[in-house]
Amino acid sequence: MPLLLGCWGCGGGYLISPFLGRGTGQRVVTVQKGPLYRVRGSHVTLWCKVSGYQGPAEQNFQWSIYLPSAPEREVQIVSTIDPSFPYAIYTQRVRSRGIYVERVQGDAVLLHITELQDWDTGVYECHTPSTDERYFGSYSAKTNLSVIADTLSASMAPQVLTHAEGDAVELTCEVSKSTAQHTHISVGWYRLQGAGESHAEEVLTLSKDFVLRPGPSYAQRFLAGGVRLDKVGNTTYKLSIGGAELSDQGQLYCEAAEWIEDPDETWKDISHNQTGRTLLVVMSRDLSVDIAAAESSLSEGGTLQLNCMVESQKSNSKHFQVLWFLNSVEVARVDPHGVLIWKEEYEERAKLGQLQAFKQSNTVYVLTIYEVRLQDNGTYHCSVSEVKTPGDFHSIQTNLSSGVQVDVKPVERRMRLSVSTRTPQVMAGDALILLCEVQGATSPVSVQWWHLPPQHPGPRVPVATMERDGTLRLGSAYRDSRTRGSLRLEKASSSVFTLVIPNTLDEGDGGRYGCKATEWSRGQSWTEEGETAVTVSLGLHATLRSRIATVKYGQSFELVCQLSASYTLEEVPVSVGWLFQPSPASGHYHELVRVLPRGTMAWGAAQPHFQGKAQLTKAATSSRLRIHSAAAAEEGTYQCEVEVWRRNTLSLGQPAATARSNAVGIKVVLPESKLQVATKESSVEIAGGADTAIECRIVFAQNNSQFAVTWYLLPPPPADATPLQIVRADYTSVLEYGAEFSSPAQKSRFLSQRVSSNVFWLRILSANPGDQGRYYCVVEEWLWLVDSWYKLGEGASGRTMLEFKLPGDISAREGDEVTLRCLLQGAHLPTTHLSATWFRGEESGHVKLHLRRPTAGDFSLTLRSVEEGDAGVYHCQVQEWQPQSKGKNWALQALAHSGYTHLTTIPPGNAHFIPLLLCSCCCPSRLPLALRFLLHQLPLSLVTHYWWSNHC
Repeated sequence: MPLLLGCWGCGGGYLISPFLGRGTGQRVVTVQKGPLYRVRGSHVTLWCKVSGYQGPAEQNFQWSIYLPSAPEREVQIVSTIDPSFPYAIYTQRVRSRGIYVERVQGDAVLLHITELQDWDTGVYECHTPSTDERYFGSYSAKTNLSVIADTLSASMAPQVLTHAEGDAVELTCEVSKSTAQHTHISVGWYRLQGAGESHAEEVLTLSKDFVLRPGPSYAQRFLAGGVRLDKVGNTTYKLSIGGAELSDQGQLYCEAAEWIEDPDETWKDISHNQTGRTLLVVMSRDLSVDIAAAESSLSEGGTLQLNCMVESQKSNSKHFQVLWFLNSVEVARVDPHGVLIWKEEYEERAKLGQLQAFKQSNTVYVLTIYEVRLQDNGTYHCSVSEVKTPGDFHSIQTNLSSGVQVDVKPVERRMRLSVSTRTPQVMAGDALILLCEVQGATSPVSVQWWHLPPQHPGPRVPVATMERDGTLRLGSAYRDSRTRGSLRLEKASSSVFTLVIPNTLDEGDGGRYGCKATEWSRGQSWTEEGETAVTVSLGLHATLRSRIATVKYGQSFELVCQLSASYTLEEVPVSVGWLFQPSPASGHYHELVRVLPRGTMAWGAAQPHFQGKAQLTKAATSSRLRIHSAAAAEEGTYQCEVEVWRRNTLSLGQPAATARSNAVGIKVVLPESKLQVATKESSVEIAGGADTAIECRIVFAQNNSQFAVTWYLLPPPPADATPLQIVRADYTSVLEYGAEFSSPAQKSRFLSQRVSSNVFWLRILSANPGDQGRYYCVVEEWLWLVDSWYKLGEGASGRTMLEFKLPGDISAREGDEVTLRCLLQGAHLPTTHLSATWFRGEESGHVKLHLRRPTAGDFSLTLRSVEEGDAGVYHCQVQEWQPQSKGKNWALQALAHSGYTHLTTIPPGNAHFIPLLLCSCCCPSRLPLALRFLLHQLPLSLVTHYWWSNHC
């Protein structure tokens, strides 16, 4: 049959069948519906179940959270299958079961968070790892949990109320809240029969639904109107008991609860608050109790005796329990058998015999306090309860005596204390002698010495304590005799206590030393304190200096550590350590090296590179550290540390004195760059298709410098256009093209070339109008210094304006001869050959052509007997060829285009076809295939070939 489970923190229950979750449908994960609001510090549960799954009946669950600070990031909390599942921030809480998963059944669990924290706010996800044959359905579900402050407050002043049977009793309770969410309040009164009972009996409660509900023992009196609960203000609730009964006696308190309605329409109590307890004593008309003190005014150390007298009919046959109270707080109780039970704070005094309580007879009970103290001042009561049988805790009737006031007068203290020292100023390693003189003490005295180091406002450090019986106890910092020697704390006379510290360490052993003396008498104690000041000086100083604070790369520098002391350093063992803090400062110094007293050197492991370039020398009163070929790694702050041991020390243990020098900073700088780049503005005007070069000239630089050159183009207006990086050649000649010039076509046209040691060119091949603009270079000066290449500086050149010539205009009469110029600018390599090709913008008829070559680099074209069809736009192209494979093949190295020339014929005539003319300086058989094909397509009558060598 189905199993009915109770509420899982959801305010209700639900029905679960043993076979509900398994099946062949799709998997569905369900989690407690949110948003949920729970108060900080409370115990919270979230339920999760899975249905429609395949596989074993026991499913596994994994809980995660998505925090508001990172709503997309999953933080794993706890898993039923994987102990390593929790993230680090949850590991400890899961291990200590502050967070755990309770399995309600195979496919349903509860997530417990035992003490909710503010950072537990977030979206919780319940995930079930798949056991299905195929992935189908939902495998996780989420709910939102918000942690809110606990604002519920309930208060009632604790007091003792004494009423006779039948009297009216009223108690008020203040309850308030300031929760932002909509919540309800429930308020109830509860009664504890005795002080030791944990089970409280409900008196009357106002529920969250504003319904009054009495406890079982008060149901009839509530229906009769004898017990009421009223709200008499915004936050005030009053409990009224019309006629007090003996059974009402006990400790009464008020408890408030705050309730919130969850999204599933159930109500959840999210906070509880209890007030202090009020002792209600209901006196029987048949039982009377009285209290008397033998002496109500006495001095410290005296004896106080109180008698509690009981009067009742047939008292000798009745059973009574007596409770003693001081200022309404229980001190002790005597049960009907006469067994005495002390409250915890009085147990120690009772063991020492300073307290006594007993049953003198069935009607007289006695409390005696020996060696009375000031804290025993106050009002005493005794409460007597009648019980049916000696073992019965439920009283038939109870009565409380009136109060008796006891006044304890302090005894005049005559103890006086003074602290002094015979050694107000000592050197490190010398002994300290401190005196504590106690006068006027008539009882045993304990003495405690403490130390407060100089410039340390922290807690006092215990040095040594001598108990009343002479037992000596040392503080933790003074137990090792190898540190400061064997401390001695002695009672030199009846009133003087002497503390000797044989071996002071350093300035830290100076400061203030105090003595606290405590006199003990009759369980009482009186304390006096005093202190004295002591100065401990090392007598040892270290000063660090350097002639230079700023050094160049590769330059050596020296640090000198000068030692001084109030004694002869040559006669004591001395070690000098060198400390270094790299730049930028981290606050932590590394020990580079330490020169030990016997002259051996111990190198530190943190900065090993110093060992190869540091030189150490040591004299009696100084130590020198010389660093060769300074580099960036040696820039930082240096200190030296000196340690001194006592004369004739056989083994070097703790040094007698230590001193650390001032800090000296060393800055390592690069050599100053003297780079100068030519900044003169210039311009270059070329015809379309021609090659050109932009020059970048270094005017001055260091001899051993290397250079990185970056070329930039400033396109035509606007004036504030961003420079475009063309190409950068670093100091190893590695090229890096800018984004706009990174295509293969652009890389083949823009070349960075070092012409000489101080001249760089940007070569632009086959320039076109799109290349117009202002060109400049930025030169970086690089220098190898000790351990690496360093950039010293940089400089920018002047701008070079690149402009294009407009096409020229030529007019010729028909029948005349005209020459079109094609002149090569600049030289070419002697191992290369040149070829030239003329082009015309449109087709035309036959024309007599003549290619003239009067000088090297002149590829001008002559048209004889010009016709109308010769009109048009002409330009030439010159190519440079490099022999390959021992002259069998030729490779194109470069090409250039001339400007455009516009030819106009006069007068008009018929149009003719004008083919292109090709000239070459090499053997036709060695021309590239494409060029030879072009030649073969032209009629021999239209083409005249001229061949020449590089030397013609």
